[in-house]
Amino acid sequence: MKNGEQLERIYLQNTISSDETNELKQVAAEFEVPVNKVPFEKIRNFNLENPKGCIAIKSKIKYQNLQDVISFIVENGETPLLLMLDGITDIRNIGALARTAYCCGVQAIVIPEKGVGALGEDAITTSAGALENIAVCRVKTLHQAIDEMHLNGIKVFASEMTAAENVFDIDFKEPSAIILGSEDKGIHPSLYKLCDAKFKIPMQKDFESLNVSVAAGMILYEAMKQRMI
Repeated sequence: MKNGEQLERIYLQNTISSDETNELKQVAAEFEVPVNKVPFEKIRNFNLENPKGCIAIKSKIKYQNLQDVISFIVENGETPLLLMLDGITDIRNIGALARTAYCCGVQAIVIPEKGVGALGEDAITTSAGALENIAVCRVKTLHQAIDEMHLNGIKVFASEMTAAENVFDIDFKEPSAIILGSEDKGIHPSLYKLCDAKFKIPMQKDFESLNVSVAAGMILYEAMKQRMI
């Protein structure tokens, strides 16, 4: 990490505690690399010879700094359109989301350190390579990311089934970030409080919810349509 190697995640055996592991966790926090404390059985499942209780997974994605990405978008004369993922762990959904986002003009995907599926080979394959062509920003928390977006004049919108406004009532022509949550838990309630507005996708039939990648397609197509017109 100190030499610039980007890591997706570190798995640390939960029975190990030492000065070295404490330093490891400190450096990982500095470079915003998630550390998962796991039982030895998880470490053993990697089938590596003598792993000594610690496994580091190299990142397939080159993560970028959120502020640097926002600055680049603005300096390039574009209006920011960002996608934030909260609690989405299904790799196929993440790949499909990235593919749709790239096709609809999203400049960056923002994910938190924890609570989102690993962006490994499977996610890249499912995205048809889109994850290698769109900026991905990994942040400590989405709460901090929203604060940073507000400082840059970006409005944050959340998809919520019970919202009063419909998706086509939102003005996506202005600098925007859209938060999507998992299909079972949705977006964390504390994030809703930080958003500028909530919207819903109207449905003809009363049903539990849409698949998150399908919902993303509808939302991002609306944003793209508004910007094209």
